[in-house]
Amino acid sequence: MTATDHAIRLTRLAAKAASDKLGSDPVAFDVSVPLAITDVFLIVSAGNERQVGAIVDGVEEALLKVGVKPTRREGDRENRWVLLDYLDFVVHVQHTEERTLYNLERLWKDCPQIPLHVDAPAPEAEAE
Repeated sequence: MTATDHAIRLTRLAAKAASDKLGSDPVAFDVSVPLAITDVFLIVSAGNERQVGAIVDGVEEALLKVGVKPTRREGDRENRWVLLDYLDFVVHVQHTEERTLYNLERLWKDCPQIPLHVDAPAPEAEAE
C-alpha cells in the first residue's frame, strides 16, 4: 500500500506553508508500508524556537483554510520539535539541532521520498 493522493496533496500544502514561513530542508517520506498509523511524515527545520512556532502556525492556518485540523499537537511548549498529527500525515517541525540529533531521515531512508514542489504555486487540496 502507498500513501493516498489526498495525504500527498495535503502534505504538499503543508510543505508550501512551512516554506512560506522560512522553514528549511523540507522532506517527506511515504511511511505507509512500515507504519499502519499514517501515510506520510513531513519533516521541516527551523533555526530557532520562535521560527518553529511560526512554521507550525503557518501550517495549521493553511490546512484550516481547506477544512483540515490536526487531531493532536505535541511539543509546542518548548518549540524545539513540534508534531502535528493529521492522521493521514504527520508534520514534524524541528529546531535544526533536534533534526541533526534525531536524524529522522536516517530512520526512514528506506521509505520512498515524496517530491514536494515547494517552489511551485500552492497545490489545491479538497476539504474533508
